[in-house]
Amino acid sequence: MSIVGMLRRRLLFLVLVVFGVTLITFAVSHLIPGDPARLLAGDRASDELVAHMRLKLGLDRPLYVQYARYMAGLLQGDLGTSIRTGRPVAEDIVAYFPATLELVLTALTMAVLVGVPLGVASAVWRNGWIDQIARTFAAIGISTPAFWLGLLLLVLFYGWLGWFPGGGRLPTGMAPPPPVTGMYVLDAVLNLEWGTARAALRHLVLPAVCLGFVHVGVIARQIRSAMLDQLSEDYIRTARAAGLSRSRVILGHALPNAAIPSVTVLGLAFGDLLYGAVLTETIFAWPGMGAYVVNSIQALDFPAVMGFTVVVSMAYVLVNLAVDVTYMLLDPRIKEVG
Repeated sequence: MSIVGMLRRRLLFLVLVVFGVTLITFAVSHLIPGDPARLLAGDRASDELVAHMRLKLGLDRPLYVQYARYMAGLLQGDLGTSIRTGRPVAEDIVAYFPATLELVLTALTMAVLVGVPLGVASAVWRNGWIDQIARTFAAIGISTPAFWLGLLLLVLFYGWLGWFPGGGRLPTGMAPPPPVTGMYVLDAVLNLEWGTARAALRHLVLPAVCLGFVHVGVIARQIRSAMLDQLSEDYIRTARAAGLSRSRVILGHALPNAAIPSVTVLGLAFGDLLYGAVLTETIFAWPGMGAYVVNSIQALDFPAVMGFTVVVSMAYVLVNLAVDVTYMLLDPRIKEVG
């Protein structure tokens, strides 16, 4: 399959995903008991005021009409207007997305830096004590609930030891760095504000560990499985027979080839982290899209919830599209198979 053909199929898939996600989210959100017009007007508002708010928000129309209006605006790039903030949802997402992206990228980097060496060590010393420890650690990572781990990290490293702050992106009273990307650590480095960079990084550690811990196990298992396959190949035996050192055979030959199928896992992990950030941001008071959508759900802010699901779903598909293209470039045999 050519890259162009794959791109066409993926773009069509993106359209279907967005349609399916919006349809399901729209239906589920409107089945939740509650009246956003009543919440917006206040508990003591008169029935006439609530009816006026429903008319203003378009909630008096049938659901299929509301959905059709939403999709018509979405095709024009309009995610609607937030009931809670009164601003366009697109503007809210642009404001909150950099914080979530910073958290997700840090968590993914941490998962790779820990998971890859763990998987390599597990494969090289297969069935040994290192393998047993690595596999146990991976199993714990996969099975540990994020909310439990987050509370444990807060109690231990914030409450008892005081090594890291308990929430937020910066200490109270510290001004954020001049905006460049919206990611505080990177912006502080670009502006040479090293004190701000250190403070932002300290605030980032606990939520990133909580969010990325589960994917350490996923990446370690994938790398271990791929490494075991590569270590049994003929070219590895040839390299050993040629007198190459063990480290060169493992790191220079087996690992690069084992990393190719693991690219797909990283793409899936990125999408999972975007959705998983909702819970992590709530626990650590991280002001990103996760906190934004939780507050929107509590306020029955349907446009904001819809906007979040659409953006995250599109990001998930686009990242996996980039992963598939990278996979085909790294391994030309995929084209022949397709």
